[in-house]
Amino acid sequence: MVIGSVGIGNFQTESGELLEQVELSYESFGPSDAPVILICHALTGNQYATGTPEKPGWWSGLIGAGKIIDTNVFQVITWNVLGGCSGSTGPSTINPTTGESYRASFPTITIRDMVHAEKQGLLALGIDRLHAVIGGSLGGMRVLEWGLLYPKDMDVLVPLAVTPYLSDTGIAFNYIGIHAIETDANYCNGNYMCSSHIKGFETARMAGLVTYRSEQLHKDRFARKTTSTGLFEIESYMKYQGTKLTNRFDANSYLTLLRAMNTHDIGRDRGGIEQAAKKYEAKVIAIAFTHDLLYPPEDVHSFTKLIPNRQFYLVNTKFGHDGFLAEFDNWGALLTDHLRAKEWQNIK
Repeated sequence: MVIGSVGIGNFQTESGELLEQVELSYESFGPSDAPVILICHALTGNQYATGTPEKPGWWSGLIGAGKIIDTNVFQVITWNVLGGCSGSTGPSTINPTTGESYRASFPTITIRDMVHAEKQGLLALGIDRLHAVIGGSLGGMRVLEWGLLYPKDMDVLVPLAVTPYLSDTGIAFNYIGIHAIETDANYCNGNYMCSSHIKGFETARMAGLVTYRSEQLHKDRFARKTTSTGLFEIESYMKYQGTKLTNRFDANSYLTLLRAMNTHDIGRDRGGIEQAAKKYEAKVIAIAFTHDLLYPPEDVHSFTKLIPNRQFYLVNTKFGHDGFLAEFDNWGALLTDHLRAKEWQNIK
């Protein structure tokens, strides 16, 4: 296991702004000479996809020794995304020019910026070839861009719960979050003392949570039950999750990543979605989840049919969009044959 960071030097964003002395933090598990699988985290994720027995990562049910993404067979790497707040350069990082945190002055970045930065990070680690790139939601956006920006760099792409561009519904919910944060007096135009003081950030998280899971799951879990305080249990849950995120995540990073998601469109400057889809050279294994409000399965399916070498799977789940973060027994086995590195297994 390696937890560390690498410097990639100065980085030019798509917007034309220069970020100086960029650092990317990462987690790595598995043999250093094994085929590499790159894991891409979602909006509020981080590099700790695998984690430790004492502190399991957000995909620890999927990644590990003897698990579906087997760290005896693969080297698994996860970056904290550019613009994040878990060690990689982002709004809370010190700007080398001013000596103060970037805060709201952090430049606008895109999904493509994130992928280019990750590529430079891999090169800094001495890695120029990937077996697979896997991720869901914001991570899935990066998977799709990896396959177009660096089409010869991997064998397999696994985008989960993601469409080729963010829908108007997705942008609308993101705007609710952006508006709630920026209009909170404690946001102070990005110069706040602490993210946990921004009640609008809690509201932003709650708005997102409503879209992540299905009505049936809410009904089964909460069933209009109340707590001892008189709140409905779902109200208490929303409050708890909102507070929990603001205590561990930076509000400016949240805004930065939401805006990057809004720009997601693989057809931009590539002649549209259909033309872009034809340019994938790696095998694409697209997985969609029923009841996903943000990335409807029918949209994922229709897009996947445009890709030359592809496989589409629909997973039936009450978790909706959050299906890619749960119920690994329900869908993880879909990856097994596609990720199998027979040559490496024979060597071992």
